[in-house]
Amino acid sequence: MTSAALNSPPILTISAATELIKDTLEDNFAQIWLCGEISNMSIPASGHWYFTLKDSRSQLRCAMFRIHNRRVAFTPDNGQQVICRGRISLYSQRGDVQFINESMEIEGLGSLQLAFEQLKRRLEDEGLFSDAHKQQLPEHPTTIGVVTSATGAAIHDIMNVLTRRAAGVRIILCPVLVQGEQSAAEIATAIDEFNQHAQANVLIVGRGGGSLEDLQSFNSEVVARAIHSSTIPIIAAVGHETDYTIADFVADKRAPTPSAAAELVVKNRQDLEQHLDQLTMRLHRAMQHRYNLAHEQLCALSNRLRSPQQLLKIKHQRLANSHTRLLSAFARQHQLHSDKIRLLSAKLNALSPLHTLERGFVAVSMIDDQHSMITRAQQLNEHNEISLRFRDGHVQAKVQHIVIQDNTQQPVQQITNTDP
Repeated sequence: MTSAALNSPPILTISAATELIKDTLEDNFAQIWLCGEISNMSIPASGHWYFTLKDSRSQLRCAMFRIHNRRVAFTPDNGQQVICRGRISLYSQRGDVQFINESMEIEGLGSLQLAFEQLKRRLEDEGLFSDAHKQQLPEHPTTIGVVTSATGAAIHDIMNVLTRRAAGVRIILCPVLVQGEQSAAEIATAIDEFNQHAQANVLIVGRGGGSLEDLQSFNSEVVARAIHSSTIPIIAAVGHETDYTIADFVADKRAPTPSAAAELVVKNRQDLEQHLDQLTMRLHRAMQHRYNLAHEQLCALSNRLRSPQQLLKIKHQRLANSHTRLLSAFARQHQLHSDKIRLLSAKLNALSPLHTLERGFVAVSMIDDQHSMITRAQQLNEHNEISLRFRDGHVQAKVQHIVIQDNTQQPVQQITNTDP
C-alpha cells in the first residue's frame, strides 16, 4: 500500500455522513433553549406542529410532536415570540437540520395567561358569558352542593358561614382535586353528577387563592362548559377578590371568596326572621281587610234578604191595600154615575110627554096606530077615530068637524066623544 493511499481521507456514504452529523448534533445539543418568532405554522391532521423559529438574521425549522404539544396551554400562532426547550436533530431523508421542540412558553407574557386570554375570547364569542344564560339563585335553598377539596380552607370557610347563618340547611360535599392534571375533569364530572341526580338547589364551585398555575383547573374549557350546561344555579368562588377565572365569567354568580359565596347563597337568620315578621304583618292586614270587606257585604246582603213568610206578608199587605183602593175607587165611580143618572133622569122626566100630561095637556093619536101622534088638525079627517090620552086614562072619540085656523088664530077642534 502506497503512502498516498494511507494518507487519503475515508470516503463515506451519504447515509453514514448524515448519521454522523445527526449523532454529533444530538450529543452536543441534547437540551437547549431557543428564543424566536413563530412563522409558517402548520398543524396537520396528525396533531403534530411544524413551524419555523426566526430572528432578524436566521431561521430554523422546528417540529413539536403531539405527545409534547398537548401540554402547551395556549395555541401558538404566527408572529408570536416564544421560548422553546428541545434538542437539535437532523432529518436524514432531506438532510435538514431541525429543532425538536418539547416545551413552549410565550416570551414576556406567560403561556398560561395567553391561554386564559385565548379561551376567554373564544367562549365569550360563543355567548357563554351572556347574561341571558344566567340563572337566579334560589332565595331559600334547602340543599346546597359544594364542589371543592375536602381538605382545603375553602370548605371550612363555607361550612362556618352556613352553620352560623342557616342551621338546618343540608350540605352535600363532592370532594375533588382543585389543581393538577386530573382536577379539571373531576370538577366537571362533579357538576354533571349533581345535575343528573338533582341533588341540590344551588352549587358552590371553588377553592382558595393561588397562582395562575394553581387556578388553571378553573380556567379550563371542560369546567367552563360544565358550568354553562348546569341546570342548577352555580356560584363560582375561586381565589381571592382580585382573582378572576373563566369559571367566574360563566357561572350564574361570582363570589370573591368561598366565605362570600356561602353568604350569598343563604340569608342571615336574623334577616329572615325580620322578613318573616314583615310578611306576617302584611298577611294579617290583608286578611283583616278581606274580613271587613266580606262582613260589610254580608250585612248588606242580610238587609236585602227576606224570608218567604215575610215576602208573603208583604204581598198580602199589598193585596189588601189594592183591594181597599179598588173598593174606594168603585164607590167613588158608583156615586159619580148614580149622580149622573139622577141628573139625566130629572132632565128626561122634564122632557117626557107624561110630564106634559101632568100639566093638563092631551096626547092625540089615531086609534089604528097608537104610535102615530097627531100634532096638527090637518092630519085628521072627519069621522076619524082618535085616542085621547089624559094624565089618568084614555078616551076614544070620533072627529065630527074640523076647523083649521090660520097662524094668528087659535086652533079649534070639535071632537065628539065616542066612548060608551
